[in-house]
Amino acid sequence: MKRILLTVMLASSVVGLFAQKLDKAKTSLEKKKLAEAKTEIDNFLAVDKNQANSEAWYTKSKIYLAINADSSVKATVPDARVVAFDAIKKYLELESTKDSTKRNTLLTMDGNKPLVDIYSAYSKDGASFYNAGNFNDALTNFQKSLEVFDIMSKRNMIPLKLDTTTTLYAGISAEKANKPDTAAVYYGKIAESKAKAEGFVEIYKWLADHYRQKNDMANATKYATLGREVYPQETFWSGFELDMAREKGTKDELFTKYEQVIKENPDNHLFYFNYGVELYQAGYNQDSTKRPANSTELIERATQQIAKSIEKKADYANSQMLMGQILYNQGVDINNKNKAIRPSGGAKLKPDELKKKEDLRVEMNKKFDEALNYFTKVDQILGSQGKLKLDDKNILKDAYDLTITIYEQKQMGDKVTEFTTKFNDVDKKH
Repeated sequence: MKRILLTVMLASSVVGLFAQKLDKAKTSLEKKKLAEAKTEIDNFLAVDKNQANSEAWYTKSKIYLAINADSSVKATVPDARVVAFDAIKKYLELESTKDSTKRNTLLTMDGNKPLVDIYSAYSKDGASFYNAGNFNDALTNFQKSLEVFDIMSKRNMIPLKLDTTTTLYAGISAEKANKPDTAAVYYGKIAESKAKAEGFVEIYKWLADHYRQKNDMANATKYATLGREVYPQETFWSGFELDMAREKGTKDELFTKYEQVIKENPDNHLFYFNYGVELYQAGYNQDSTKRPANSTELIERATQQIAKSIEKKADYANSQMLMGQILYNQGVDINNKNKAIRPSGGAKLKPDELKKKEDLRVEMNKKFDEALNYFTKVDQILGSQGKLKLDDKNILKDAYDLTITIYEQKQMGDKVTEFTTKFNDVDKKH
């Protein structure tokens, strides 16, 4: 009986000793004797049976957070914040087995302060690294911030389900660190929440284009659809869908998509222009023998679209230039027909052949004259401006070059000289 009682008394003494060690760690923390507190809590948790004590892990987290916040001792424990975070996660794991009414009592009484402090510390470091241009370390710290946020959010410690700002900066940091797939994860969270704020439309665009480049059309379509839903007035989505159709569909599917897009955007001159370009490229080849059977139809449809583009925006030089180019090429085709009418065996042309050639010459000049009207418009739009972008300079040069060719054909030397001078002056004036 005495031996049993002694055993019980010894066991009680050991339990009391363990309790004293935990209390001593807490007391040292209160007195800011952080080195002592660290030693006490580490020794306490070094005992296997004590590792099931959630309060000890909570205390460890607070001690290590205090060390991380104290510049006089922080250098001695450089990973203090990491240890603190691991300790609070262990605390939450042990508390999760308790009845919901008794769970996380210590954390609740402290107003979730340890988690808030860890979150804030990682966020602050993330911002510092970001501002210093160290995007890899910025990303690491923002990721840790989000890990803390997710813990609080999943346990309903905060009402929010997404930390939009930190998620955004995690994505930007990843993108700047040349980790586009990681950036896509964070940008994707923002898009999937249908977040809308100034500049956020670029996130949806970035995601759609990122997955298109990866040939992941399912995700490309997903984010383009989300973007259109959140920013329905943005014309990017129509253009993006056209790019998708151009890359993955047939010409007929692309043209059908253009018809749909133009119906949705009836006042956008660019869609008419681009549709005209697509139609013309499909129907025209400089070698007439290589043109498709429906070439005439496609070119006619192209001119209709370009005409609509000009109707919507008459000062859009590209449309004026393309219409002039189409008419000029038609004039060249007519001239080639004219040249093909030749006498055989040294004989003279018959009267009907001479008439045909004259008719073709008149028809050619009519096309050239029509083309000149559009090249003149290009001159009026771009030639009257100051410094031009490279693309605009090239358009202006092309308009002058074709104008010179037409006047050479017409044998109008004064006009050839006038536009040759203009051509040569483009780089000087613009």
